[in-house]
Amino acid sequence: MEATADSNNTVPDLDVMRIMQMIPHRYPMLMIEKVVDITLGESATGIKNVSINEPFFAGHFPTRPVMPGVLIIEAMAQTAAVLVVSTLGANAEGKLVYFMTIDEARFRKPVMPGDTLHIHVTKQRHRGNVWKFQGEAKVNGVLVAEAIYSAMILDEK
Repeated sequence: MEATADSNNTVPDLDVMRIMQMIPHRYPMLMIEKVVDITLGESATGIKNVSINEPFFAGHFPTRPVMPGVLIIEAMAQTAAVLVVSTLGANAEGKLVYFMTIDEARFRKPVMPGDTLHIHVTKQRHRGNVWKFQGEAKVNGVLVAEAIYSAMILDEK
């Protein structure tokens, strides 16, 4: 089912099955289960329910499980990738997205099992196949991580 924009340039929420049609990531590297509040070409919010069953918790850290910050940034990138594909349409589905820069990354509070991450991304700029975003991750409305990052979209099918 193709999402269609309404007159406000928004699209319906996307579940994990639709996300997997849009971006190539799969378990254990798929970091978002839902994308909501999508405004085409502007912003979106990804949802990540953090479970003790995540494979990284076995070693990070066994006595105090904390979600690695780089994976929070990856969740931001995946949320942005879904926004880009939603904006560009079906021709962009399945294309690979490569980080080019990660700037001003800050990790404010640890993310632990049982937390629900709300990852809000906002497009700052877009030129050709390069997109730049500002991302914020929050748990219960509290900022836990933020970054500015850019990525390039490539068709390697």
